[in-house]
Amino acid sequence: MKLATIETFIVDLPVSRPHKLAMATIDRHSQVIVRIRTECGVEGLGEIAIIPHYGEEAPGAIKAMIDECIAPYLIGRDIRQLESLVQFMDQVIKNNAYAKGGIEMACVDALARSLNVPAYQLFGGKLHDTIPLLWVLGNGVIEKDIEEAEARLAEERYRLFLVKIGKGDPRENVERALAIRDALGERAKVRVDVNQGWDESTATWGIGELEAGGIEVIEQPLPGHNIEGMRRLTERFAVPIMADEGVMTPQDAMRIAHANAADAFSVKVTKHGGMLRTKQVANIAQAAGIRLFGGTMIEGQIGTSAYSQIFSTMPNLTFGAQLFGPHLLTDDIALPVIGFKDHALVVPDLPGFGVTLDTDKLKFYQRR
Repeated sequence: MKLATIETFIVDLPVSRPHKLAMATIDRHSQVIVRIRTECGVEGLGEIAIIPHYGEEAPGAIKAMIDECIAPYLIGRDIRQLESLVQFMDQVIKNNAYAKGGIEMACVDALARSLNVPAYQLFGGKLHDTIPLLWVLGNGVIEKDIEEAEARLAEERYRLFLVKIGKGDPRENVERALAIRDALGERAKVRVDVNQGWDESTATWGIGELEAGGIEVIEQPLPGHNIEGMRRLTERFAVPIMADEGVMTPQDAMRIAHANAADAFSVKVTKHGGMLRTKQVANIAQAAGIRLFGGTMIEGQIGTSAYSQIFSTMPNLTFGAQLFGPHLLTDDIALPVIGFKDHALVVPDLPGFGVTLDTDKLKFYQRR
């Protein structure tokens, strides 16, 4: 099962509406697709979805890092030695979690396909057949967000919603989140994501208002480096405080767990640098009694299946997952494999991630 080829492609996919985050507005979504082949002819696919300004990475830089700096050293290595492969990439070059995670994802897909088992079997087996889904309300306008939430409720696909409130006037953002919560009532649960947008005094005021108004979870209110501030907020409020940008590596997870600086982690395969490292973060959280939420970088069919495979193996993934990418993207470069029922994603049981590349769509959306 030695690596024979590693190819990368940048694609830009259409979205159903502009998606407003604290750090950017997405009107098309960029991904780096990784395709590997082994000497025995097995193919594996990986997807690196990139949210602009979330981290340090950009599509062109990721592609160049894989093509020029990592891939040449991996040809001939055995993908069955997955941990060894990940450690070897760390020796080749430091950091660059996105690039390494995309390669590892493709290797996991190929390895599971060769064994004719779903990828979750490589990580201890599936504990969740379905994963409750969360939809991000990214319009930034109260009326539009409420209308969108009502439509999702009517479709019976979502009853968990997240409001982005890290950009702009904090008071207006808190009022917007509470207005959405009041409009939906007991039919849905509403969370907020500050995306590191507040200082501690603003967060102390804002979280107090949000908690009193029935908001279910507060995600990353302070900059990721401010562990002491996160600890104070976690101790002060009953509403769960979730770490996202603050928990990038297993080492970050250890520091936050030791400081009791979060009630929950948002885990993402891309930001952690692959499925093995994501599982490491999850294991630290489980040992520390920290709950998990399955985050997203807005993946398509490949990445959503990969994320769901690893999330399904985590006993403390009790906050659901944000895997709404297939519903925000209006087209994809892989054939549909993800199923949904009863406000949840159904974890695929096909070999590997179960996805099939649409080569015509890949050519159409590939960035030249």
